[in-house]
Amino acid sequence: MRIANYDNRAVIVEGPAGAERFYYLDELSGGRFGPQCEDVFDTWEELTSWYGRHTLDESEGAKQVEVSLLGPPSPAPRQVFGVGLNYRDYVETAGIDPPLTLPPIFTKYVSSFSGPVSIVEIPPRTNVDWEIELVVIVGRSGRDISVDGAWSHVAGLTAGQDLSDRVLQNRGPSPQSGLGKSFPGFAPQGPWLVSPDEFDEPDDLGLRCVVNGTTMQSSRTSQMIYSVPMIVSELSKIVKLLPGDVIFTGTPAGVGFARTPPKFLSAGDTVESWIEGIGNLRQTFV
Repeated sequence: MRIANYDNRAVIVEGPAGAERFYYLDELSGGRFGPQCEDVFDTWEELTSWYGRHTLDESEGAKQVEVSLLGPPSPAPRQVFGVGLNYRDYVETAGIDPPLTLPPIFTKYVSSFSGPVSIVEIPPRTNVDWEIELVVIVGRSGRDISVDGAWSHVAGLTAGQDLSDRVLQNRGPSPQSGLGKSFPGFAPQGPWLVSPDEFDEPDDLGLRCVVNGTTMQSSRTSQMIYSVPMIVSELSKIVKLLPGDVIFTGTPAGVGFARTPPKFLSAGDTVESWIEGIGNLRQTFV
């Protein structure tokens, strides 16, 4: 199942890449689910059961959509988590010791969320960096979730950019990751949520980030130090995960600050991001 946030309404996405069909979820379900995306997660198990019994066809009212009106699949999560230092190639190229226990955890604030196609304003006196990330959206709440049972708590996966101001992030005696990664537009996500059963191997997806036509990051999620099930399990030992919660799972090597010389984004730059089986993001910077 694929669900998108189209102009603040939940839509079911059907069809192959480039020829997708969109159906308003509340219309399909007779008002049972939706209409907004944030409404679907508290009834996720009921929704998936209904979807498994429902056969879609174009006579049910397929819609054409304007990509610029797509928003983040979970637009109003109660909790947002970010995971740092979680790819083997990232810590190796950055000269950082890999975490021996749970990687660093921070938060991004919901006011930084945007959809898959957006214009991002670069704040003054900043060094804005790119970070392609697989994003997990929680579908079923839980505490002390086992690694083996973790995927059953995941509603789906989407693509995200964890845009980061390296000046603010590293200012002062201790890191300010949450603030440095939470300017408006610094958390684009989409184009839609894809449920785990849609993937042949959800723990091994290709991901790529291209800046102005040049590939800067290219890796696979199998290079994570902590896999999606491990992250879900470890977080749930500390907090109760809630439906709609969003988890940024870390970024691979190729970010700007670790380059020689360092490279950061400027007005006029374009960042294109892609994750296998999910789709594309495109951010233009002003």
